[in-house]
Amino acid sequence: MPFPRSSGVLLHPTSFPSRFGIGDLGLEAYKFIDFLRESYQQYWQVLPLGPTGYGNSPYACYSALAGNPMLISPERLQEQGFLSEEDFVNLPEFDACKVDYDRVISLKTELLKKACQNFQVKATPLQQKEFSGFCHSKAYWLDDYALFMALKDAHHGTSWHTWEAELVKREPQAIEQVRQQLKAEIFYYKFVQYEFFRQWSELKTYANMSGVYIIGDIPIYVAQDSADVWAHPDIFCLDEDTMQPALMAGVPPDYFSATGQLWGNPVYNWDELKKQDFLWWLGRFEAMLDYVDVIRIDHFRGFEAFWAVPQGEETAINGEWVKAPGEELFDAIKQKLGKLPVLAEDLGVITPEVEALRDKYEFPGMKVLQFAFGSDPGNPFLPFNYSRNFVVYTGTHDNDTTVGWFNSANDYEKQNLLLYLGCVSPEGIHWDLIRLALSSIANQAIIPLQDILGLGTEARMNFPSVAEGNWDWRYEPKALTEQLSDRLKILTKLYGRAPQGK
Repeated sequence: MPFPRSSGVLLHPTSFPSRFGIGDLGLEAYKFIDFLRESYQQYWQVLPLGPTGYGNSPYACYSALAGNPMLISPERLQEQGFLSEEDFVNLPEFDACKVDYDRVISLKTELLKKACQNFQVKATPLQQKEFSGFCHSKAYWLDDYALFMALKDAHHGTSWHTWEAELVKREPQAIEQVRQQLKAEIFYYKFVQYEFFRQWSELKTYANMSGVYIIGDIPIYVAQDSADVWAHPDIFCLDEDTMQPALMAGVPPDYFSATGQLWGNPVYNWDELKKQDFLWWLGRFEAMLDYVDVIRIDHFRGFEAFWAVPQGEETAINGEWVKAPGEELFDAIKQKLGKLPVLAEDLGVITPEVEALRDKYEFPGMKVLQFAFGSDPGNPFLPFNYSRNFVVYTGTHDNDTTVGWFNSANDYEKQNLLLYLGCVSPEGIHWDLIRLALSSIANQAIIPLQDILGLGTEARMNFPSVAEGNWDWRYEPKALTEQLSDRLKILTKLYGRAPQGK
């Protein structure tokens, strides 16, 4: 659906300041929303919010619908009476600019388990009722997820396809037996989800009341080692003997990679999904719209056709394009949920068929300014080639920051950009690209916070195809100054993106 002219900021919650070593849904999140409101920003875009596994990537989660326990604020748990200030004595000294995931997970898991124990003893009748209501309303995914995580702990973190055959195949008697054996562990994982969604819901309400709307991110694929694949193996292309992907997701070789990208996720068994009237996807979209206002679909082109690589391949070279029933899926979702507030991540090699699918449902596509200056005037990322129903970014979570990109750009790109701009302003190249994004005709402009802060490559969020060392950037507590807010507000109003009446 087309969106009104507006702008916003891209920032994942892990990047907030916090004394617990990772950003969370506590006070700093509310301060950030205040910054957005005062800067006339109407959108906050986040990355996927699920529980992360190996590499800490929000695009490889243990569940497509669960929340990340590491985002729960211990201080909000203290307000509930489930933790005390004594629990925060002798906290480790954490780096203010980076997340040390191993130390953070160790600390926060201990705090969450203590809060769970206290909840069982101290919860008021109202809190107990809210918890029961949450478990009942989310049972369609929560029961499988909590059992999956409890079993994963019992198996020392190993992937589910290596468990006992009766658990891999989810034989009813075996499943019921472990449900009884792991009752305490299952309760813990349900409590953690209850607290995540309680804190997130309160934060989202505050954002919406402040005139800020949240753009959530839905990866097209889910991780092989996830509750989704374990609980619904029939809707994925798995080898029946090993229960590993028979066909793996990825993208073919291109200018950037001679061997393509082999992601390793199982692709969908679309024939089976159609037989089930896309029930799993309908549930996924409906659940997402419970806690975000707009959905950005990552790798949108996979809904028109996807690259499928056979099991055993070590690169993405020997794959093939397979058609996907995108129209049937989006028709089914539209029929159930109405006109969809969706943004399409349509980067990469996009065919006319993909564009037709995007345009049929009026989904805005994406434009990235860092891709604009490496070729000729026909480059679709140059602002004068845009149409209105797009979202323009200076860069995304997969790009370098604007300062880092400019410093490492080749001479041709730099010369093109400087000719386009006329000159570099005293505020720096990052503000030039922010101005360029805000001044474009694209209905929406989204700016990564790193660019507003003018940070270099040290603040980059992700290096694609690099497995470790990503997703760890944090901003310092006093970074969001009134001066920054004023500068962003002036430009936002100048280019007609301020909220109505401002």
